[in-house]
Amino acid sequence: MNVFEKAISAIESGSVELGLEQLAKLEKNADHQLKHDIAELYHELGHVEKAKKIIDELLMLYPDEGSLYAFAAELLIDMDEEDEAIEMLLEIKQEDPAFLQAQLLLADLYQMQSLDEVAEQKLLLAAQAAPNETIISYGLGEFYLERGDYIKSIPYLKKAVHGSERLPNVHVELLLADAYSASGQFEDALKYYERGLKNHLDPNALFGYGFTAFQVGDMILAIEQLEALMALDPDYSSLYPYLAKAYEAEGRLDDAFETLERGMKIDEFNESLYIHAGKLSFKKQNPVEGETLLRKVIALNPSNVEAVQTLAAYLKHTESYEELLELMEHMREYGEEDSLYTWYEATALKEQDDYEKANERYREIEEVYKDDVDFLEEYGYFLLEFGMRDQAISNFKKVIEYQPEREDISELLENL
Repeated sequence: MNVFEKAISAIESGSVELGLEQLAKLEKNADHQLKHDIAELYHELGHVEKAKKIIDELLMLYPDEGSLYAFAAELLIDMDEEDEAIEMLLEIKQEDPAFLQAQLLLADLYQMQSLDEVAEQKLLLAAQAAPNETIISYGLGEFYLERGDYIKSIPYLKKAVHGSERLPNVHVELLLADAYSASGQFEDALKYYERGLKNHLDPNALFGYGFTAFQVGDMILAIEQLEALMALDPDYSSLYPYLAKAYEAEGRLDDAFETLERGMKIDEFNESLYIHAGKLSFKKQNPVEGETLLRKVIALNPSNVEAVQTLAAYLKHTESYEELLELMEHMREYGEEDSLYTWYEATALKEQDDYEKANERYREIEEVYKDDVDFLEEYGYFLLEFGMRDQAISNFKKVIEYQPEREDISELLENL
């Protein structure tokens, strides 16, 4: 075993200081290749300054060696000296074997500086120089994927997947699946998720697979993948709403509710989980629990329109008009104005025989809902009770315009 190998062995066995001492001694009399190897080892160990010192010396001796410029640039990036790294990489000529690596590094650097167009140009230049290089296809595909250009990313990622060269520690199938899923090509996405997950179990990919299966309506597959994700990473909060919906679609209401409860423990401020659990409680014929969950959301955030509307619809359905009126007044106190809230308030006032106030509320929103058949009908009957016969007739005529098949309204109009 030579001195360099002894130094590596010492470092790997935990005697880092001893190994570094041996490297320092070896460096003084090493030939140029060995110095390069020592620099690479320093880089791996995080001793960037030591590696940079050696590479700078080698650059003085080999000023036309592109790989040294690329190595120096990587070291400068680690030292947060991006501008200097860019200068280094721009020195590498197109005919140099390190040119492609340089373009990839430049693209990353320009992207870090939010210069996406320049980064794209560098990648396209590399693709033009080496159209069959898997790493370049992958680089372009990943670039477009990160930028949200999913359609553009697909042909490059597909080329990288089917390329002859394997990229170590890169799972291109899963990226291609993400691109297909994000662009709505769900069937293709499912195929590549299945392939990619055989080689690499990744939480994000499991979620993508489950979500995509959910999108195409394959609830069994969605449940299978999201359950696997829950077992692998129970803190992955995004899985719970979709797993609950998938269970619900399969009629497994208890499993759905239990999943939402788990999700609420992981992400206690996720209002959508509470709302879904509230709606599910109504579906399970447990209205007290449903109302409690919705009121909890409203107490935390009165601006949550979905929670307010769901609770209001339930109170109206159960003819709990006093509670409905209290809820709407509560919203007004918080400055939460919505025409639908005013409609609920008008309904509650009408049912409590407070016709004057009800009339005020209906009039506030009659222009908003002038084309809404349900509103026109409800308001029509109210106007009839309130003694405004002509205006009631006008409303019922509009109902017939929208729903000519309504014989009950036609008969009412004839009688009027």
